Amino acid sequence: MPNSQILTIGLTLFGGLGLFLYGMNIMSDGLEKAAGDRMKEIIEALTRNRIMGVLVGTLVTVIVQSSSATTVMVVGFVNAGIMNLTQSVGIIMGANIGTTVTAQLVSVNLSAFAPVAIGLGVFFKYFTKKSQVRRYADILLGFGILFLGMEIMKDAVEPLRDIQEFRDLMIGFGSGGVVNTVMAILTGFLITVVVQSSSASTGILIALAHAGLLPITSAFPILLGTNMGTTVTAILSSLSASRTAKRAAAIHFLFNLFGTVIFGLFLSHITVNYVTSISPDPARQLANAHTLFNITNTIFMLPFAGVLVSLSKRLIPETEAELMAPVGIKYLDFRILETPSIATVQVLKEVLHMGNVAFDSYEIAIDSILNHSEEKAKETFKLEKIINSMEATIANYLIKLSNKEISQKQRETIDGLFSTINDIERVGDHADNLAELAIHKVENNLIFSVVAIDELKLMFSRVTKSYKQSLDALASGDINIARRVIEREGEIDLMERNFRREHIRRLNEGLCSPEAGVIFLDIISNLERIGDHASNIALAVLDNEK
Repeated sequence: MPNSQILTIGLTLFGGLGLFLYGMNIMSDGLEKAAGDRMKEIIEALTRNRIMGVLVGTLVTVIVQSSSATTVMVVGFVNAGIMNLTQSVGIIMGANIGTTVTAQLVSVNLSAFAPVAIGLGVFFKYFTKKSQVRRYADILLGFGILFLGMEIMKDAVEPLRDIQEFRDLMIGFGSGGVVNTVMAILTGFLITVVVQSSSASTGILIALAHAGLLPITSAFPILLGTNMGTTVTAILSSLSASRTAKRAAAIHFLFNLFGTVIFGLFLSHITVNYVTSISPDPARQLANAHTLFNITNTIFMLPFAGVLVSLSKRLIPETEAELMAPVGIKYLDFRILETPSIATVQVLKEVLHMGNVAFDSYEIAIDSILNHSEEKAKETFKLEKIINSMEATIANYLIKLSNKEISQKQRETIDGLFSTINDIERVGDHADNLAELAIHKVENNLIFSVVAIDELKLMFSRVTKSYKQSLDALASGDINIARRVIEREGEIDLMERNFRREHIRRLNEGLCSPEAGVIFLDIISNLERIGDHASNIALAVLDNEK
């Protein structure tokens, strides 16, 4: 065969693969948008039990059209604390089953419907204003482009039937020898690593099967390799994540590795004989083998989920640094931005976490004042740096989330959180100020009168209650709690004015030292400002409920 023809085959196959991947991406985006907030409900269902996790993983993968995407999502969920390692096992197993739906779809010759699907998709996408209809139009359009790409790939590989060397290579993969089987698995692995999609790899194999170039005996070991190759995406995604997220990627790898070994050594002939007996079509045989492998592997391995978790912990052991890691970002992962409904929930949890860190900082600062402790004050300084870092990370996350396709309600929530993190950061600043005042009090051995200490304790309790309730209102969206916070803000302002007047009177009467008096006034001023920020947080809750 001349080089020019080989180049034409390669370019045509490359173009068909591009359309296949593009169509799959459009279709998955449409499915995900159509699912909307239901994606959050789907993910939350996984907490019920391990079998439910498998079902959820299957359904999510059908929606996003990629087991790699689902596993990357799982890595993000584990990294953000949405799920633990044991819960992730079921999702990962279900993802492998879900990806076989694409193979089943493309193994059926639906290419005749591709032009109709594309035409209808374009028509509804550009000639309707209803967002829900446009989402379904994306599904149709993606479906049509996917099958158009599949048809191009089929046509591209047709001339390969005339190359005896290529036919011999394909048949050799299924000869049963150890070397040929390993080479076949390695081929499937490399193809999937290159195209970053096991569905696309399977699409190429189905195109070859349609052309009569790839019998099931050869296709099956290559198929096993594609299942190994799909784990690479999650492994790469986990490199920048926590060690727990790395363990989730390791579980995916171990699950597919054990399945490949078991089927490659013991169940290959049984699987091939079974799928051959139920369909004479090589493409259908391949798709059925893919489904049978992943369902059987899940049934085999699901009871050993705990073993997979233990092995992942042995491969990636917990370090002392991990155990001693300082408090910081817990719930955010940029991978979750691809699912905005879940990302919105997570960023709210992170804002609440930041609020609690600021509250800890405030309480420690108060303790340092009341107990004359310089060591406690220094703890507040450490937390203040963490709060500043958290604000920057959350703000960046909110910006990225606001650029996604989100609902108006979600956009209002995000807008409110921008102002809330600023208020929380300012609470941290005032706690830092209080800690500095505590250190000045210790270094100069300044003593407050009994009356001054009683007044501070009373104001501390009011401000503490107000700030805690503002976080409760933010967490629950309870407008009644928010209103109580706003009402108490006036009480705190009045308290600050009365205490200031009374303290100035004591200074004039010589009952307090001037230097201690200045510290006292600065403390109640900072407390009053914390009360103001608590009220601002409550106001943002009310605004979001309008």
